[in-house]
Order: sequence, then structure tokens, then C-alpha cells
Amino acid sequence: LAGAFCIPLYVPYVLTGRWIFGRSLCKLWLVVDYLLCTSSVFNIVLISYDRFLSVTRAVAYRAQQGNTRRAVLKMVLVWVLAFLLYGPAIISWEYISGQSIIPTGECYAEFFYNWYFLMTASTLEFFTPFISVMFFNLSIYLNIQKRTKMRLDVFHEVHNQSFTEEVERSPEAKISLKCCKWEQKESAETLDLSKSKAQAAASSSSLDAKDLLATSSESSRKTKCCNKKSCKNSSSTLSSEKRAKIVSQNTTQRFRLSRDKKVAKSLAIIVGIFGICWAPYTLLMIIRAGCHGQCISEFWYETSFWLLWINSAVNPVLYPLCHSSFRRAFIKLLCPKKLKIQPHDALQS
Repeated sequence: LAGAFCIPLYVPYVLTGRWIFGRSLCKLWLVVDYLLCTSSVFNIVLISYDRFLSVTRAVAYRAQQGNTRRAVLKMVLVWVLAFLLYGPAIISWEYISGQSIIPTGECYAEFFYNWYFLMTASTLEFFTPFISVMFFNLSIYLNIQKRTKMRLDVFHEVHNQSFTEEVERSPEAKISLKCCKWEQKESAETLDLSKSKAQAAASSSSLDAKDLLATSSESSRKTKCCNKKSCKNSSSTLSSEKRAKIVSQNTTQRFRLSRDKKVAKSLAIIVGIFGICWAPYTLLMIIRAGCHGQCISEFWYETSFWLLWINSAVNPVLYPLCHSSFRRAFIKLLCPKKLKIQPHDALQS
């Protein structure tokens, strides 16, 4: 709407320096321009609030997700509030004040230099929405971080519990673990015992020494045998099904963590672009009204003015780029045939 109506009328005005379309069309242009820019801001707040509810109150949000009437009511309310903020003032300001201050060949709102009105309006149009959007998106980010930490804690707890349960259920695992513990405990004792017996064997007969050597070699063979078997059994305590389950859970947690990080990053981009596009115009508008246009260069004011329209142009592209749900919605609106499933084609293929 901004590109189809507002910009084509404004370009000749900028190039020639004169408004040539008449007083009535000037008011209509002002009403539409202020309405579109303000509704763009309020829609960002509404979308952020909707996503805030979907993350922080997921159960209640899903229960109301099919309520189309409530969704339509919220969208209509956004446009009504956007119109009420500037529309009545643009239409009736000169009738309430008793005269018009706009010279011939110019087109701007009657309150263009009224600092008190602009300060109040900009608070409702920019400062309050910007703080609200930052609060909603920061709450979403903190909630994502909290849920990610809880998921990782639960994952580690389930991993440890499943390992313990598998060991308790498997008799082979019990034997292998006992064998490993016995091996670690007996390895040190065997060394001490072999030393003491070797000293005793030195003073005894050669036959006893041979028996002692045979006994020690036999025990060492048993230890080695137990060592090999225990290592193999301990490495296979968890069944292949349990391992696959743990690997699947680990992959799911990593995917969710990556997805949550992307969501937080996209929120930061949306809020950042909103602030970059709106803050310069809002601040320059307030300063310009306070000094009646004497302290702000016309170039910088025009640049900040075009930033508002750039924000309206960027938002429809930014949301589909950052969110798959918006991308599917745009495809459904613009290319509905792509989402239709052809059963005959599917069967043939």
C-alpha cells in the first residue's frame, strides 16, 4: 500500500517542491501514510505478543489457536488504533483550531510543529511499542534459554538412569562389572603377595618354588582371561536399542538447541531493524517540532522519513526469511497450488 499509493504521490512533491494534487488528496495521502506506518508498528507488536504467548503459555495458546474470530478481531483492532492515533487529528485539526497553518503548495499535517502532540503521539507510536517488543522478545529468548537448560538436564538424567537400569537388568553386565572391580582390587594385592611369596620361596625347596611359580602363573592367566572377558562384556552392557535411543535423544536435543538459537537470532534482527528504521525519524521529528525546523537539516529529515517506508518494505521479506511459518503462509497466499497434494500423481509416482 505504501509503494502503490504513498510513494508515487510523494516523489513528485520531493522533486518539484510543490504539492500539485489538491487539498483533499493531500489529507487523504496524510491519513493513509500515517495509518500505514503506525499499523506497521502495531502489527510488529501484535506478532511479538502472539509469539510471546505461544512460547510462555503454550497450552492455553494451542487451545485458542483455532479461534479465527479472535485473531481477526486483534488485527482489526490494530488498524483501528493506528487510525485513531493520527487520523482524527489530520482531518479535524484545522476546524478545531479555527484556521489552517499550511501554505499553498505544501502538504503536511497541521500538528507538524506542535511539540506536545508529537511527543505524546511518538510515545504511543514508537517508544511504547519498541519497549513492548523488546520485552516480549527478551522474554521469549530467556524462556528458550531456560527450556534448553532443562532439556539438557533431563537428557543427562535420562542417560544416566537408562545406563543404571540396563546394568541392573543384565546379569552379564553385573558379572562383568564385578569382574572388573575384582581385577582392579586384586591387581595390587597380587603384586604384594607375589613379592612376599617369592622371598619365602627363596628359602624353601625347589619343588615348592616350582609349585609357587605354577600357581602364580595360573592365577595370572585367570586374571588375564577375566580381564579380556570383562572388558568385552562391559563394553557391550548397553543394548543396541538403548544406544540408538540415546543417540536419537542427543540428536533431537541438538536440533532443538540449534532451532532455538535461530529463533532468538531472528528476534534480535527484527527488533534491531525496527529500531534502526524508526528511531531516527522519531527523534528528528520531536527535535524539529521543538525548534520549528530551524535546527534540523532537510536532508537528514528526508532520509529518516524514507527509512519508515524502507521498514514497511523490509518487513514482508524479513519475516518469511526468519520464520518458516510465515514462509508457508506466504506460499499459501501467493502460490496455493504448491501446497495442494495431488493423490493421482502421488499414486502414479
